[in-house]
Order: sequence, then structure tokens, then C-alpha cells
Amino acid sequence: MIIYGKQIFLYVLRRHPKLIKSVYLGKEVEKDLFKEISRLGIPLLRVDPKKAQAMARGGNHQGFLMEIEAISPLSLGEIKRVDRLLVLHGVSDSGNIGGIFRSAYCLGMEGVILTNLSSFSIESAIRTSSGALLELPFGIVKNPWDLINELRGAGFMLYGAALEGEIPNGKSFASKRALFMGSEGEGLPKKLLSKLDQLLKIEMERDFDSLNVGVAAAILMDRMRDGRSN
Repeated sequence: MIIYGKQIFLYVLRRHPKLIKSVYLGKEVEKDLFKEISRLGIPLLRVDPKKAQAMARGGNHQGFLMEIEAISPLSLGEIKRVDRLLVLHGVSDSGNIGGIFRSAYCLGMEGVILTNLSSFSIESAIRTSSGALLELPFGIVKNPWDLINELRGAGFMLYGAALEGEIPNGKSFASKRALFMGSEGEGLPKKLLSKLDQLLKIEMERDFDSLNVGVAAAILMDRMRDGRSN
């Protein structure tokens, strides 16, 4: 698994050095940073711009690339052991997913589940989450109906974002809970909403279609964090 870009390079170097298999530099780096990398005792290779660009698949690598151990999603059985989950249904944009992982980690969620996905690039999500994906357990479940049944059976209260929901300010929330967020534009399908326990919405100051899903997820996670647990 190749990741690239100076920010995520330094994050993994300093927070998760055991994941690193090899380092590739496409430019000269500061002496102190070179020593920091060398101390790990892992392969360190110089690459020319063409090779670096190929490894980054055309992305902005800034001369910093590394190969890390493959990151695998947890099984549903493993991830449902936590108490606070975020479920992303049909959210496919890697930028949104990465930003949501970052917010989820900062706002106290204990795991993220992705469902109804056609594809998902873990490498891209690591980069766009600024490394937060490495800190937060995540799982991928194909069938949302199986997921709902499993979570309910494990004692979760299921919340969903919907325009017809309640404003969450000052409300109490179950200590074991899962928040469902839908894709931008379509949101959560009505059939899925009908299976959830409670629907929530964000009060808008002005008449506008909707918020970006990453922004909406962060607001709802924060509202639920501030609420008093049952």
C-alpha cells in the first residue's frame, strides 16, 4: 500500500512507524528528517520524478512516498463491540470520506461503518483523513439491512439524518448508538429511514437545499456528543 504527500508521510513516520515497510524520497530532505527516517532501519530509496509520479498515480506526492502494511477493515462482529458508531450509507467521494473520518475521530466516535459502496480506496482515505483512518476502527458491510439487524441485536439505538427529523439540541441520546448518514444529493433512502429508531435534522438559518455530508455529519456528531446520555 503506497501513501504519499508530506503531511501524511510525517504523520505515519511519527505516529505509526511500525506500519512502514519502505520509504521513497523524490527530493532532498532536511538532515534531521533524513536521520529520523534512517533510525527506523527500513529500506530508504531515492526515486526520480517519473518513478515517484507513477507510484503516486499522478497525485501530488511532494517528493514523499512510503509503502505501509495493508490496512484491512474489521468484521462487523469486531466493530460492533464499541458504543458509538457512525454509518455512512452510499457515501463514495474519497474527500468526503476522509474528512468524515477525521471529524469522527476528533468528536469521539469509536468506529465507522461504510455500506452500499461500489468502491473504496483505503489509501486515498488515509491521505484525505490526515491519518485519522489509522486511528479509528472501520468496517465495510455490503448489505445495510443485515447491518441494521446486527446493530439492533447488539443493543444499539439507531439514529438517522433526515430533513423530516427532530432538531437534536438538548436531547438525550442512548449511550450505545449508531448515527446513519446518507450520500450527498440522495441522503438515506426512505426504506432505510423507516427501520431506524429516531431521525435527526440540523436547523438551518436560511432556506437552502442541504449541507455537505461531511459538514452535516460533524454537526450531528457534535450535537450528540454534547447531549446527555441515557
